[in-house]
Amino acid sequence: MMFIPSPFFNLSNRISRGVRKLATMSLTSHSSTFLLPNLPTDDGPALTYALVILNQSLPKFTPLLWKHAKVHICADGGANRVFDELPGMFPHEEPSEIRKRYKPYAIKGDMDSIRTDVLDYYRGLGTKIIDESQDQDTTDLNKCVTYIRDSLNPEHPNLCILVTGALGGRFDHEMGNINVICCFPSMRIILLSDDSLIQLLPSKHHHKIHIHSSVEGPHCGLIPIGMVAGRTSTTGLQWNLDNTEMRFGGLVSTSNIVKENIVTVQSDSDLLWTISIKKD
Repeated sequence: MMFIPSPFFNLSNRISRGVRKLATMSLTSHSSTFLLPNLPTDDGPALTYALVILNQSLPKFTPLLWKHAKVHICADGGANRVFDELPGMFPHEEPSEIRKRYKPYAIKGDMDSIRTDVLDYYRGLGTKIIDESQDQDTTDLNKCVTYIRDSLNPEHPNLCILVTGALGGRFDHEMGNINVICCFPSMRIILLSDDSLIQLLPSKHHHKIHIHSSVEGPHCGLIPIGMVAGRTSTTGLQWNLDNTEMRFGGLVSTSNIVKENIVTVQSDSDLLWTISIKKD
């Protein structure tokens, strides 16, 4: 006798496989310690930070990120921002001294935004200039992340890339930057502005997010990206999700509130995690 499974049987099997998959996922921890004045020494395996600066206004905490980062790369016109705006963050010091102190290791991009005087200045200081004008199919951020991945990742396996100027300005630029973090799901990349941060939570991991309430929160969100998130569960939020479906055109967890020091997230689809950054 031939056994023909019912639709309910198939659905139950799919759910069972999904539950088993979630149960076997590894745990990944996240922490915005880079926003703290000093990096803690007892917060698990130390991360190596790389800083990428895009062509938008610098966040007020840029000098702090610069201090924590091991390498500093300007994406094309981001060099204009470092040259023009960083001296203003140190009003009691000579601009020339600030520019020498905050010298990027490299400037990479298609070179359509950087001013000639800025390019010549940093070239004179020994900054590496990497002209990728022949590549018009990828964004300057994509070029910088690829460079960091290929040149630094083997040496620093616990690498985290911090990106300033990624949010704000033109909406298509913002979406392009979000697309970049989706193109490199195995890398830790955090997009930053004065107001908030965004990072990808890949579905192949469970996520444990340590909240530093002195510098971030309480407003937060979880946003499905690229597909429907069929089952998402959280703890630590005012409005937790319990195997909840999220989709554009339906429920999206925006304007949520962090209620605990640790937030956990499990999902069958990649999600964007965003949290507000506190003003001074």
